[in-house]
Amino acid sequence: MTFTRPAREIRQGFIDFFAARGHEFVPSSSVLPEDPTLLFANAGMNQFKDVFLGTGRRPYKRAANSQKCIRAGGKHNDLEDVGWDTYHQTFFEMLGNWSFGDYYKKEAIEWAWELLTKEWGLPRDRLYATVFREDEEAASLWPRVTGIPAERVLRFGEKDNFWEMAETGPCGPCSEIHIDLGEGKCPRAGKSGHVCGVNTGCPRYIELWNLVFIQYNRAADRKLSDLPARHVDTGMGLERVTSVIQGVGSNYSTDLFTPILAALEGISGKRYSEKDAVAVAFRAIADHVRTLAVAIADGALPGPGGRGYVLRRILRRAVRFGRELGMHEPFLVRLVPAVVEVLGAAFPEISARMEVVSRTLQAEENAFEKTIDRGLDRFQIVLAGLKEKGKREIPAEEAFALYDRDGFPIDLTELMARQEGLSVDRPGFERVLEESRERSRKNVGKVALLSIAERIRPGRATRFTGYKENVGEAMVLEADTEMGYVVLDQTPFYAESGGQIGDTGTIQGADFVFRVEDTQKHGDVWVHMGRLEAGETVPVGSRVEAAFDYTRRERICKNHTATHVLHWALRDWLGPEATQQGSLVAPDRLRFDFATPRALSTEDLDEIERRVNEKVVGDLYVGDYETELAKAKAEGAMALFGEKYGSVVRVVRIGDFSRELCGGTHVFHTGEIGPIRIVSEGPVQAGVRRIVAFTAMDAVRQSLRERRLLDAAQSALKAGQLEDVPGRVEALQARVKELEQSLARLESKAASARAKDALGAAEDLGGVRFVSGIVEAGPQGLRVMGDRVKGEAVPAVGFFVAADGEKLKFLAAASPAAIARGLKAGDILREVAKKLGGGGGGRPDLAEGGGGDPSRAEEALSAARQAIQAKVEAGPAGGR
Repeated sequence: MTFTRPAREIRQGFIDFFAARGHEFVPSSSVLPEDPTLLFANAGMNQFKDVFLGTGRRPYKRAANSQKCIRAGGKHNDLEDVGWDTYHQTFFEMLGNWSFGDYYKKEAIEWAWELLTKEWGLPRDRLYATVFREDEEAASLWPRVTGIPAERVLRFGEKDNFWEMAETGPCGPCSEIHIDLGEGKCPRAGKSGHVCGVNTGCPRYIELWNLVFIQYNRAADRKLSDLPARHVDTGMGLERVTSVIQGVGSNYSTDLFTPILAALEGISGKRYSEKDAVAVAFRAIADHVRTLAVAIADGALPGPGGRGYVLRRILRRAVRFGRELGMHEPFLVRLVPAVVEVLGAAFPEISARMEVVSRTLQAEENAFEKTIDRGLDRFQIVLAGLKEKGKREIPAEEAFALYDRDGFPIDLTELMARQEGLSVDRPGFERVLEESRERSRKNVGKVALLSIAERIRPGRATRFTGYKENVGEAMVLEADTEMGYVVLDQTPFYAESGGQIGDTGTIQGADFVFRVEDTQKHGDVWVHMGRLEAGETVPVGSRVEAAFDYTRRERICKNHTATHVLHWALRDWLGPEATQQGSLVAPDRLRFDFATPRALSTEDLDEIERRVNEKVVGDLYVGDYETELAKAKAEGAMALFGEKYGSVVRVVRIGDFSRELCGGTHVFHTGEIGPIRIVSEGPVQAGVRRIVAFTAMDAVRQSLRERRLLDAAQSALKAGQLEDVPGRVEALQARVKELEQSLARLESKAASARAKDALGAAEDLGGVRFVSGIVEAGPQGLRVMGDRVKGEAVPAVGFFVAADGEKLKFLAAASPAAIARGLKAGDILREVAKKLGGGGGGRPDLAEGGGGDPSRAEEALSAARQAIQAKVEAGPAGGR
C-alpha cells in the first residue's frame, strides 16, 4: 500500500513545524531512563523531568522531538491488551513540544491547531478541545485563537484534565484535542448505558494531542501555589495521529506496521486481515518485535529480573503467538530488517546495532524453543484435568510449575487460559512465587554470609546494644566495600534470628556513609551487609555512628509482639499441641507456622482474632529479663522451634499470659501493636498450617479494602443489607446451577441427535465407518457425540470439529472394533493437531485437543480422513 503522507513525513513535519518556531530538535533519549523509578521511558517529558523539578537547566527555552516510549511494566503497562485490539502497543513514539518558562497557553493552542488543520488538513468541524473546568484562560483562548465554536470546547474535572507528576511537585491543567472519526466507528452506538462522546470511552471520539500547562506546585497538604516559571509539555502519539491522517482507522494499518506485517505474512504463509482469527497473533508479534528491537538497540537485554524480565516476557509472548501462525522455528530475527526499514531512519541506533539485536533475539528464541513444547504439552495436560473435574481456574501451583520449570511467564499462561475460556489463580501464583523467592533469598544470603565469614578474623565479637538505643557510637573492626560488609565492635542493629529479619539503616564516619541493607549474624559477629553510599572507603579502626531505621524497627516490633500474642491464642483455643513451627517477622506482615492436625474453620479464625485483639486493647505491659534456661522452662516459658539456647536466656513476658524465650525486639505495651488482622490461613505441610497477619495501619488498610469489596458486592447484588449478601449469592448459585444443568441436558440431546445424523452419513474407508462433522457444540456436547461413536459394534472412527473463540476444538473417538484394527483416537487426534499447529491427546477410544483458527475446520477433517485412510491401508500393524 502506498500512503499519500507516509509516517516519516508526519514525524519530520512535526519537528520541522516547531523548528521553524524557534524550537531546538532534541533527539529521543534512550528507552532506558536515568530515573530509577522507571523501568522504561514512557513519556516525552522523562528526559526533561529535572527542568520541571527545578534541579536542571537546558541551553534552550523551546524543544521538540519524537521520543521512543515503552509501556510494558510498572504503573503504565499495556502488554496484556496488545494484539486484542487495533490500538494498544507496548512501543510507541510520542511527538512533543516543550516550553521551559517561555511561551504558554496561547502559543501552544494556536500552533497545535495550525499544525493539525492547516499543515495536516484535519477537518476543523470534527475536532473538539477539552479544558480543566477551572481553567478560564484556556476556555476563552480556544474560540478566540482558533475559531472553534464554544460548544466544542468541553470542560472536565481533575481526572481528565489536570496533570500531576507525582503526589507533590509541579502540576497544572491540561487541554486535549479530540477528533470525531464519524458515524459507524463505534460498535456500541445505541446500546444501553453507552454514550457516544468525548471522554466517555467511545472509540468514535479519540484523543490526538495533550497540551499540559505546568503552572503550580502541589504541597504535601494538597494546596497549590504558583511556580516561579510556567512550562508547556505536550504529547501526541505518532501511531495514532498517523492512522487518522492516513485514514486507515487502525494503528496497525499504518506504514509504521505494514512492512512488518508483510514480512510476517511471508514467513508464516498466512494473510493478515483485521477481522481474521489470526489477526491477534499478527498484531502482537508486530508490536513486540518493534519493542524488542528498540530496547535491545538501546542496551537492554532479556534476562531474569527487572526490565530484562519484562523483555523476556514480551519475547516469549511473541513466540507463543508465532505457534498460532504455525511457526515452530525462530522467526523474530527474520523480522528485524522490516523493523529497521520502519524505524531505522528516525533512530539510527537501531540500524547501527541491527546485528546485536538479531543475535540477541536468535539466542533468546533458541533457548525458549527448548522448553516451549514441553510447556505447551504440560498446559494441555492441566487443561484436560480441569475439564475432567469441571473446573475453570488453573491452580496457582500449576501456573508456577509452568513458570518455574518451563519458563512460561504468568501472563503467557493467562493468555493461553483466556483463549480456552479459563482463568488463572493469580493471587495464589504470586504467593507461591514469593515463597520461592524467599527460599532463594535465604539460600543466597547464606552463601554470601559464608563467603564473608571466611574473611573475618577469629576471635572477633560484636556487642548488641539495640534493646536500649537506636543510635550508637562504634569502632570498625573489619570492612570490605567491594564485598559489601562492615563489622563493628558494638551495634544497635538487630541481626536476623528467631524469625525476625535484620535491621537496615546507616553507618556514618567522618568521610563516608555505608548504607546497611541487611544485618546477619555469624557466631558472635554482627555482619552489616550493604553498599558504600558516599566516600571512598570504610577505614578499619575508624569511629562511626551506627543508626538503624527506627520507623521500620517500630513496625517489626509490633509484628513480633503480635506473634507472641497469636502463639498464646492458638494454644489457648486449639490446645497445647499448637506449637510454633516457624515464623517470619517483617515490617509489613507476620507469618506464623504452627502444628495442628486439622484445618481451621471460619469460627476458629474469628475466635483467635477476637482473643488477640482483646489482649491488644488491654494495653498490657511487655517486659524482658534474663535467667537460667532451666529456671525459665520451670516457669513455663515457651522455646522457639529450631532455636539453640545457652545456659542463660532472655525471656519476653506479656502481662501474665505469655512467656517465651526470645532474643527479638518488642513494643513496651500491647496497645502499641494496634489492630491485628488475620489475612490468610492455610496448609504448609502435613500437620502444619500457616497464618499471615497484618498489624497497625497495615491491618486498617486491609479492613478498608475488604469493606470496599463488600460494598461493591452488596451493590452488585442489589442487597438492601450486608447480611442479605450471602443469601443473594446462594440464590444466584442455585439459579446458575439450574440453568447449567438445563443447558447441559439440551446440549446433550442436540449432540446425540447430531451424532445420529452423522452416523447415518458416515463414509466407508476400507471397511471403517468414518463419522465426521463441523459442529456447534461445547466440550460436553462433543463428548456425547464421541460416546455414540465409541458404542458402535462395527469398526467406526469419529472426528468432530467445533469453533471455540479464535481457535478450533477437536474430538476423536474410536469403537472397540476400530481400535482392534489399530485405529486409536489419541494417535489420530495428535496427528491432526500437529498439522494445524495445535496439540492434545487422550485414550485409544476418546481424545481431545485443539489448534488452528476456525477457517481451517475443513482442513482438520481432511487431515483426519487422510490419517485414517493411511492406517487402514497400512493394516493393523500400522496403527500400533
